[in-house]
Amino acid sequence: MLNKSYYLILIISAVIALSFYVGLNVNLLPVDASLNAPIYDELFTILFIIGLILFIGMTLIVLYSLFKFRKKEGQIGDGVAIEGNLTLEIIWTIIPSLIVLFVGIYSYKIYDRMGGMNELNSSHEMMNHSASEKVWAGISQATNKEYGKGSTNIEVSAMQFAFLFNYPSDNFISGELHVPVDQKVSIKMESKDVIHAFWIPEFRIKQDIIPGQPTVLNFTPTKVGKYPIICAELCGPYHGGMRASIIVEESSEFEKWINQNKKTEV
Repeated sequence: MLNKSYYLILIISAVIALSFYVGLNVNLLPVDASLNAPIYDELFTILFIIGLILFIGMTLIVLYSLFKFRKKEGQIGDGVAIEGNLTLEIIWTIIPSLIVLFVGIYSYKIYDRMGGMNELNSSHEMMNHSASEKVWAGISQATNKEYGKGSTNIEVSAMQFAFLFNYPSDNFISGELHVPVDQKVSIKMESKDVIHAFWIPEFRIKQDIIPGQPTVLNFTPTKVGKYPIICAELCGPYHGGMRASIIVEESSEFEKWINQNKKTEV
């Protein structure tokens, strides 16, 4: 006859196994359409698994307690009072602390791999996608220097309640953001009024656009398609309607669109 310790180990193992199975096989995120999206998804998967372990484990404990410690027939009073359990208090202090420490360190590494720890006020030299280098992507403050060497450079103006996209090299402004697939894109963003946010869920990127503080957001789209651009910062009464679209195209289609929209010199 197995004692309680073996049953406890068996239950914990089953909870962990189930959580890993669900976490690795159930995808709650939209399609990944940028170079750094799979990197972000790694962090989401880890957090999802940890959340499942805690949720399933706590639910089982609550259900067990409901049946184990329910009032017995004929019982008078509240039963035996438990003054404290030092071992249990140590366990439920150490385990959450280790989880928070692990998540913090792992999140920092993910952010660094996405390029978020790139040095500020740089010229944004783009990196190759080799195993020894960081994935080309990142957020950094804008400078007066060229902000995206070797990339498609676009300027974004955010205002209540719209995004405008300026293509400075071709001298025209569009209400849609068109970019070539599998090519580096560097966008310089400025707000004309209040704080906005530039969010593309499929790219796993979001960056605040702050008045008086231009910022640069770097990414590389990997899948052709049309994706929403959403303002994710409450910016006024019509904040919910502040949306635009990003069109990821093959290079030939992108060049064709550029030629159709750029101003002809007289």
